[in-house]
Amino acid sequence: MVDPDLNLVKGRGGALLREKMVEAASGKFVVVVDETKLVTGLGGSGLAMPVEVVQFCWKYNQVRLQGLFNEEGCEAKLRLNEDDKPYVTDNSNYIVDLYFKTPIKDALGAGKEIATLEGVVEHGLFLNMASSVIIAGSDGVSVKTK
Repeated sequence: MVDPDLNLVKGRGGALLREKMVEAASGKFVVVVDETKLVTGLGGSGLAMPVEVVQFCWKYNQVRLQGLFNEEGCEAKLRLNEDDKPYVTDNSNYIVDLYFKTPIKDALGAGKEIATLEGVVEHGLFLNMASSVIIAGSDGVSVKTK
């Protein structure tokens, strides 16, 4: 998902920490999406916003994550693999996916709140990171820059 300010939700592949480390080491962060990924606000689209958590006490963190976003109608679910076992990241952590019924009102504040929870490794909010977004659409390709 990409909002009008070029903020993103990424990490469906589960490499949240590694993706952010690569972004931090890069001179520019350019994102390529198709037009279906454009949203007016992050969350509320039915797509998950992932949060990487340590395995120890994952259930406790799932409950705390859901509680942070009651107003947005958040449902927190442990991501499972095709064998119905917890999905394990490259860093041996779990993913708790947050499903919002309405867009996140303050994505920057939400990111900060999530990051302060003990046991949270990283979240899928990529805020103020993208310098450009290349969008493939039915009318061709367009580029948005900051």
